[in-house]
Amino acid sequence: MTDDLTPAEAYAAARRRAAEEATALHAFRALYDFELDPFQIEACGALETGKGVLVAAPTGSGKTIVGEFAVHLALAQGRKCFYTTPIKALSNQKYTDLVKRYGPGKVGLLTGDNSVNSDAPVVVMTTEVLRNMLYAGSQSLRGLGYVVMDEVHYLSDRFRGAVWEEVIIHLPESVTLVSLSATVSNAEEFGDWLDTVRGDTEVIVSESRPVPLWQHVLAGRRIYDLFEEETDHGGRGVTRREVNPDLVRLARMENSRTYNPRDRRRGKMVREADRERERRQRSRIWTPGRPEVIERLDAEGLLPAITFIFSRAGCEAAVQQCLHAGLRLNDEEARARVREIVEERTASLPTEDLHVLGYYEWLEGLERGIAAHHAGMLPTFKEVVEELFVRGLVKAVFATETLALGINMPARSVVLEKLVKWNGEQHADITPGEYTQLTGRAGRRGIDVEGHAVVLWQRGIDPTHLAGLAGTRTYPLRSSFKPSYNMAVNLVDQFGRHRSRELLETSFAQFQADRSVVGISRQVQRNEEGLEGYREGMTCHLGDFEEYARLRRDLKDRETELAKQGAAQRRAAAATSLERLKPGDVIHVPTGKFAGLALVLDPGLPAGRSNGYRGLDQHDGPRPLVLTAERQVKRLAAIDFPVPVEPLERMRIPRSFNPRSPQSRRDLASALRTKAGHIVPDRHRKQRSAAVDDREIARLRAALRAHPCHGCDEREDHARWAERYHRLQRDTRQLERRIEGRTNTIARTFDRIVALLTELDYLRGEEVTEHGKRLARLYGELDLLASECLRERVWEGLDPAELAACVSALVYEARQADDAVAPKVPTGRAKAALGEMVRIWGRLDALEEEFRVNQAEGVGQREPDLGFAWAAHQWVSGKGLDEVLREAEMPAGDFVRWCKQVIDVLGQIAAAAPREDSTVAKSARKAVDGLLRGVVAYSSVG
Repeated sequence: MTDDLTPAEAYAAARRRAAEEATALHAFRALYDFELDPFQIEACGALETGKGVLVAAPTGSGKTIVGEFAVHLALAQGRKCFYTTPIKALSNQKYTDLVKRYGPGKVGLLTGDNSVNSDAPVVVMTTEVLRNMLYAGSQSLRGLGYVVMDEVHYLSDRFRGAVWEEVIIHLPESVTLVSLSATVSNAEEFGDWLDTVRGDTEVIVSESRPVPLWQHVLAGRRIYDLFEEETDHGGRGVTRREVNPDLVRLARMENSRTYNPRDRRRGKMVREADRERERRQRSRIWTPGRPEVIERLDAEGLLPAITFIFSRAGCEAAVQQCLHAGLRLNDEEARARVREIVEERTASLPTEDLHVLGYYEWLEGLERGIAAHHAGMLPTFKEVVEELFVRGLVKAVFATETLALGINMPARSVVLEKLVKWNGEQHADITPGEYTQLTGRAGRRGIDVEGHAVVLWQRGIDPTHLAGLAGTRTYPLRSSFKPSYNMAVNLVDQFGRHRSRELLETSFAQFQADRSVVGISRQVQRNEEGLEGYREGMTCHLGDFEEYARLRRDLKDRETELAKQGAAQRRAAAATSLERLKPGDVIHVPTGKFAGLALVLDPGLPAGRSNGYRGLDQHDGPRPLVLTAERQVKRLAAIDFPVPVEPLERMRIPRSFNPRSPQSRRDLASALRTKAGHIVPDRHRKQRSAAVDDREIARLRAALRAHPCHGCDEREDHARWAERYHRLQRDTRQLERRIEGRTNTIARTFDRIVALLTELDYLRGEEVTEHGKRLARLYGELDLLASECLRERVWEGLDPAELAACVSALVYEARQADDAVAPKVPTGRAKAALGEMVRIWGRLDALEEEFRVNQAEGVGQREPDLGFAWAAHQWVSGKGLDEVLREAEMPAGDFVRWCKQVIDVLGQIAAAAPREDSTVAKSARKAVDGLLRGVVAYSSVG
């Protein structure tokens, strides 16, 4: 090829090659034994030119390569790189990966409860740790050149998402930001915001999966393809994806009416042969059991597989079902290797705790190649499952959706048991974004030619709806940013109130709110142009037609108001007359479908029961049950009585009368016609209109007649233009109110928080008080409550176990609220202190209501939860794991996680507590030591 080049072209090509070989990207690519994808090369190239990057790509596509290039650049330039992740498990995993490449001397780890080589040039950490470092002005930030924010789409998380925005806003300008996100539908919008707050940012979006994904439905013994490729019959050779008609038929068959013995065909019962055929067809549709599903996948060569079950108990039950079914996915060699790895990884676990942790049952499942994975498991157990799955030694994992959040566990297949999950408040359909996130695990790059997503058939499943989930890539990034008390004092301390407001208005939340206003603002501008045209159209040479139109409008409004008052008075009079009715009254129903003679069986009063018939709710008003002259028993409503009703006659209702008996109705209706059929009801006389005597109407009519424009020949034309002007002006004002409600929303919330903190003496104008400086060191949902407890010396004199019990109430949240049973709490000083904490929370809650700090908007202090207090107290007191877990009725994984969160807050309290005349700091440090033992202390890395 080079032989065809001219000397000048060959020279230019050589120059380009030399320039490319001199780049950091060229050296970086040599570290990998595979070619980088175009989107990876584009993102790395942008990074090397000094730009920030936002990379949005599907799960498993290799976007972390871009983050690793940032690490490579930092080391090459002698600068630091912080690699942030949303969860500790991801931090641990990334730390392990980077240590393998660069060695333990160059890589550190910082999570809430662990610190490994924190001064290294490359440090992996959770996002919260970096946020805290920024507010504290940590010396570790010196020399920082790059920050990688893995799983940056976490900023949509309504509990923790604000942390991502805080970091992005507060990072020094000299730091280059690398944002890695799942595929989101508004990546460009997010990139525009990053461009605004961080400077030049390149947005790289990759929609293509590295491994193609096939969608299936497993019904009975058969795996159906969800989609069927159809070639366009127009001859253009274009293929369309249509929902598999076999699945549509199955759904229709299942939803069709079941056999009913009353059905008749040509006067005979449906033949037994037909019913037998229907039973055979239905027998093909069932939801296979979990062991059956795994065996079916194994037979089809679709293992390893992750089955998502939206329940921890369901995951554990699935493993037990597979074990009881005798399922074995590993041979003897693999079993031995599993046991070897498990024993090595769990060697540090206390032997006496193995039984209570369910170690032996867990090990049996692993040896057979089957495991569960959920947040209730011990972190060590989860890490072992992840390692064995990646090694191919575990082939079937039953997991909750938390596994989809970034953990590196790609599978050949993903199975979804149901398309409905509990979202904390109700059972809701999973969204297209959640479906994409879950099924994104299917297909291992470099191993599988294709990935498979399998949905199990469930009664009522709609294949078209499922196709919509599978075919939609709508996963918009929505900010969950809200100011907090801790954020407010930190911002005021660093920047002052005015600058803090400006900073908050640069948040992605405000950016999105302002963008939504843009379209409304344009509509307002168009409306204002239209108003100008209408104003010209209603101009009158005789006078001010706008003033004349206002008089006409006022007159019309007054007449409408009086008409409404009259109608309301008539309805009230009619309702009063209905309330006076008694069983046996003969009335004339004035209007409606059942107009005419009727006998009152039950007046239908809201007060309860009358004459054996149940009354109705108060808001319905009287709804009499009547028998009409045409033998119908009907419950009437107020709408049937636009005018008051008076009884025409009285009749005795026989005690034997049964409204469900046609004969009873016929006899009583006949008696009704005989008794009152000849009576002609009085016609209701129409009342004099209130408008006739209204002084305001008289005044407005006189003003209209006296106005110069009243004599204009084109008056009605002008009036039509004036009416259009008025309607458009009203619409424009509504739009302006919407704009006003959406702009500066974050800053207004900040102002309310600052006002409350000023009331509590955390802030004095631009000054942060000593109390405020303490609050600045306390992070968490109940930061203000913790600060108030320190301020009021609630925890003074408590021993370590008692303090741990109290602090647990600041972090613990029950997975499901259970108000029926009061949680068990320690007695004595701890109980008194917990009671005082709840009292202080009540005071803060009232204050938040006064200052309009709204918990529904994600701002404010929730009530402390005492559900973990007993377990924390017992563990710090030295009780055994078996006893503590049994009394707490809590899985080991949850227990360890809550203990680590208590440890985190205890560390903050030890740092924030007063140094003089206080026992709290010392007690907090001892409580940390008491918690950090046994399974809580053990962790493979972080």
